[in-house]
Amino acid sequence: MKEAIQNDYSKSEILLAKFAKALGHPARIAIINLLIKKKSCICGSIVDELPIAQSTVSQHLKELKSAGLIKGNTTGVSVCYCIDEKNWALAQQLFSKQFEKNQPIINICC
Repeated sequence: MKEAIQNDYSKSEILLAKFAKALGHPARIAIINLLIKKKSCICGSIVDELPIAQSTVSQHLKELKSAGLIKGNTTGVSVCYCIDEKNWALAQQLFSKQFEKNQPIINICC
């Protein structure tokens, strides 16, 4: 059943929804902003920078990584995270296209 539903949507619609879901929590937005601001890979300091528990940060990092918005490299016992430049650019492009092509017609309802 799930396979049939996905066939009804374009690849770009599915990917855009995946990125949107990953960005759908304020903690994940904060993590993305932190990674962009630091402009480098961050290992253990993410927890120090945000007002949330280590386990919660780990769960949010997992979601962002699963969506492809960040990458993680293991160095010894720690994992260093940074923005996945290729997928970040793709997300920007998809969101831009979505908003550009779907301008609402003003003042026709509500």
